Amino acid sequence: MTRSPWGHVAQAAAALAAGMGVGRFVYTPILPLMHAQAGLSAGAGANLATGNYAGYLAGALAGILAPSLVRSRALLRGCLVVLTASLAAMPATHSTTVWVALRLLAGVASALVFVIVASSLLSRLREHPAHLSGWAFGGVGGGIALSGLLVLVLRSNAGWRAAWWASAALCALLAAVSWNLRTEDAPAPAGAAPAPPPRPRTHRWFGALFASYTLEGIGYIVAGTFLVAAIGQGSPGWAGSGAWVVVGLAAVPSAALWARLGRRWSRPGLLLTALVVQAVGIALPALAGGIGAALVSAVLFGATFIGVSTLALATGAHLRFPRSVALLTAGYSVGQILGPLAVTPLLHHGYHQALLLAAAVVLAAAAAAALLRVGFPHATVVVHRAAARTAQGPRPAPVDTAAGSQS
Repeated sequence: MTRSPWGHVAQAAAALAAGMGVGRFVYTPILPLMHAQAGLSAGAGANLATGNYAGYLAGALAGILAPSLVRSRALLRGCLVVLTASLAAMPATHSTTVWVALRLLAGVASALVFVIVASSLLSRLREHPAHLSGWAFGGVGGGIALSGLLVLVLRSNAGWRAAWWASAALCALLAAVSWNLRTEDAPAPAGAAPAPPPRPRTHRWFGALFASYTLEGIGYIVAGTFLVAAIGQGSPGWAGSGAWVVVGLAAVPSAALWARLGRRWSRPGLLLTALVVQAVGIALPALAGGIGAALVSAVLFGATFIGVSTLALATGAHLRFPRSVALLTAGYSVGQILGPLAVTPLLHHGYHQALLLAAAVVLAAAAAAALLRVGFPHATVVVHRAAARTAQGPRPAPVDTAAGSQS
């Protein structure tokens, strides 16, 4: 009997929920509580975010430079334990330096969780429809929604310390669900294979894609870090955390949805659309107050930030540019480090100016995506897959699962 892939999808979703949705993004709804109750300044809050993103870049580069790491179940388990411990340790101190160190450590662990789980999905679901991997990546949104709901419940009665401890408990629970996740198998020994077809020249399109995705890293992370605090400035105290729950719920189906749309329409066109929609969602709380604007912003942001990664990485794979995923991930990660630093001088006046700057940067990313559409070689992969099938004989049709999110 063929083993159902849904068990693997569920375990992968739980690992991504723990590593990304909770371990990485729970800081967003807790940040306003730390401002109000722990004496954390706006600049120090940005420094904590930057430390986490620097750790994420280090973890991503480790996964790229040492491919054997992405096949290690022991490392996956160790990273889940480290994430849980780092969350539980946050309330034990009031030292900003220690907080930065803990968030940096969490960034390294969350990046390694992501690359291990993504590699597992791309390897073990290769012969299945791409939307299955999309649902697994939706675990990021599930973790965001669950942790946001926890903070929403605890914010008025228990405070910032309880929010961190509850998040650590949630991370531990999700880690337990994903504990036996099967990682990627070691590659089979290389045998004799026909010479690959000549690689098409796609440098100009990849350059536009790289610029777009790096700018997206700068713009999206500002909203991903400060959206809750920005909404809380002009709305009731519960509105920010409530909006973050909506972000997570909107993100759950988004990767699967964008993967399906990518089978019908041009990925560069979809990427342009997603970026414009995301820019509107980021700018909305700065332009209009009230609960309605906050909820619309949350839906637009949640529905696009994983989808943009899905589309960008799938486009890079389509172009067959050497090490496209590694290069795009590096540019995206650098952008995430630069984002909080770029807006720090604006935070003295609140978060609205920071969100407007982030929206402008995402619109610049959309402009780069528009350049990507000019003469885009849509037939590149189709032609070379056909050539490969002709040379190698009948085989199952490959599924483009390279669309996994790198959030």
